Amino acid sequence: MSDTVKNEQELSAEKKAQLKKIMEKDSKAARKLSGPWGLFISLLGVAMVVFYYFNAGVQSTATNYYRGVYVLITYIMVFLCYPMMARSKRERPTVVDILLALVATACVGYWIIEFPDLNYRMGAETELDLAVSLVGLLISLEVCRRVLGWSMTIAGVLFLIYGYFGPYFPGALGHRGLSIHDIGITLFISLDGVFGIMANVLVTYVILFIFFGAFLQKSGVGKFFIDWPLALAGRTTGGPAKVAVMASAFFGSVSGSAIANTVSTGAFTIPLMKRAGFRPHVAGAIEPSASIGGMFMPPIMGAGGFLMAELTNTPYVQIMKMAIFPAALYFLSVLTMIHFEAKKHNIRGLMDEEFPGAWSIFKKHWYKSLPLVIIVVMMLKGYSPGASAFWATMSCIVISWLDKEYRMGPKQIWEAMILGARNTLVIGATVGVIGIIVGTIAKTGIGLKFSDIIIAMATSVPDMLQLPIAILLIGIASLVLGMGVPVTASYLIVAVLAVPALNELFLLAGVYPVAEPGQIAYGLIAAHMIVYWFSQDSNITPPVCVAAYAGAAVAGADPWKTGWTAFKFAKLLYVVPFLFAYEPAILLHGTTSEILLAFGSAIIGTIAFSSLTMGYMIRRTTWYEWILFAAGTFMCYHPNRLTDLAGIGVCFGVYLLQKSKNIRDARLATA
Repeated sequence: MSDTVKNEQELSAEKKAQLKKIMEKDSKAARKLSGPWGLFISLLGVAMVVFYYFNAGVQSTATNYYRGVYVLITYIMVFLCYPMMARSKRERPTVVDILLALVATACVGYWIIEFPDLNYRMGAETELDLAVSLVGLLISLEVCRRVLGWSMTIAGVLFLIYGYFGPYFPGALGHRGLSIHDIGITLFISLDGVFGIMANVLVTYVILFIFFGAFLQKSGVGKFFIDWPLALAGRTTGGPAKVAVMASAFFGSVSGSAIANTVSTGAFTIPLMKRAGFRPHVAGAIEPSASIGGMFMPPIMGAGGFLMAELTNTPYVQIMKMAIFPAALYFLSVLTMIHFEAKKHNIRGLMDEEFPGAWSIFKKHWYKSLPLVIIVVMMLKGYSPGASAFWATMSCIVISWLDKEYRMGPKQIWEAMILGARNTLVIGATVGVIGIIVGTIAKTGIGLKFSDIIIAMATSVPDMLQLPIAILLIGIASLVLGMGVPVTASYLIVAVLAVPALNELFLLAGVYPVAEPGQIAYGLIAAHMIVYWFSQDSNITPPVCVAAYAGAAVAGADPWKTGWTAFKFAKLLYVVPFLFAYEPAILLHGTTSEILLAFGSAIIGTIAFSSLTMGYMIRRTTWYEWILFAAGTFMCYHPNRLTDLAGIGVCFGVYLLQKSKNIRDARLATA
């Protein structure tokens, strides 16, 4: 790679400061501890990684240790690494931080040690049990506040208030109210709160893949997933932007965060896009638009796929199979929009750089793709995601020895473990508040009431509008909620509230049948997929589109303009949920011919949709071509064999029409 390209990856001090400020909207900045405190935190992080890889690859432990150790280490690390006040300049923990870490150790340690006895005396808890529970809930709120700020913390407090003051809420929102005893015991002692589903999914799946991502980075595998797309697409029309999409598809699902993906790959791809001729706000928008696709892309899908598997009681490998094609559709949409944008503005690839050939890079570094291959093959063979992540991580260490630049010795392995542990803190800080929210919803019954409200609102309109209105309401709820909480938390909260309603509407509309015992509940999975896709909308939809703002900071562009441009490139995000609702074959439910036709028409419809929204295919579209594309897109997406075929015919007809115009213009130019 040339020095010019390398230099363009360097961000100015001003841009770095702006980027840091934007990313702190997603999570607060941690202290950089050194000396004895730095060593202590490093030892805790390494202990976390070793313990959970031992559980995944060697021998599992009891539930109380399995869930409790992660919560314990996370709480201690947060109190020591994250200052009480955001503007604090102290580079070492204060006395208050240390005391809170000790209190967290006492509360979580009490739960771990007393867990068997707590189960025996369930319903007859002691005053000490209650005291520990209440203090533990307060500690959980403070952990969340330190890392994620006030928005999500206030959400947790509001749910506690709702649980206690239930009788005073009007109408369907009212309930009998929970006593202080019920709140404390349910939300801390039982497995329905802090140590509930979120903690279980984190320790079973998510943190192992976050550790894996750290090892990918240290072993040089992550770099391969940028260099190879650069060689494949760098010279094509709009090449650097296509590189951003391909790199996000390879690397994004491992990072677990659209914002982290935007910053890591965007630091390289955004300057290249600007140099190729993309306007700054367009370059800054393309990267986050591509980055959110990583959250949909197997084999990892961020954290959402694992939560979905847990909530639907479906093997993760089935979720992964269903997610592949919709994710591919999303990346196809962004790629074709980029191509049409580049064609419209005559933006060429990077012809002046001496990039190595794609085949030569693959031939030299093909083995760096093995970790992801190992994960996919092992899960398809029936191994657990945790075991797959364990062996894929081990393969990263072995693979690194084949490249002198990235050989992982004890020092590099130590650094990767510390990095992996620290990377889990942001999502780990949500575990307490998510437990409070989910536990309160379950205990008060508001989830079922919320579902009844959605169904009542949807069924008050004509039949054909019921499902679209329900989906629209859920999309708005996800957008609003996502403005204040991380997208994983947004997905889980909305899923608990809205999925039962969506599933019921699917049954009423006859889209998905009732699942028999032992069969895959396609309707339930479709409802979760809808909520999960919508949970990503706050990353690229103004006014609070943090991933787009991060892209704007790297590009040196107007954040507001970048946000709306990111929304333009990511519009299929709002289309695919409707496909989940109306086209079961998209989720592999149907005969082989139905699935193949649905896939084919969806691909043609996605290309037409991209052309429709960009006003270009092989030339600028006229007003009547635009109308034909709109009709063709709708027919391709409509779940009917005749309309699928008709839509394909209309889209192909517009293509031939534009082709004939280009031939005519070429003849006139040479006449």
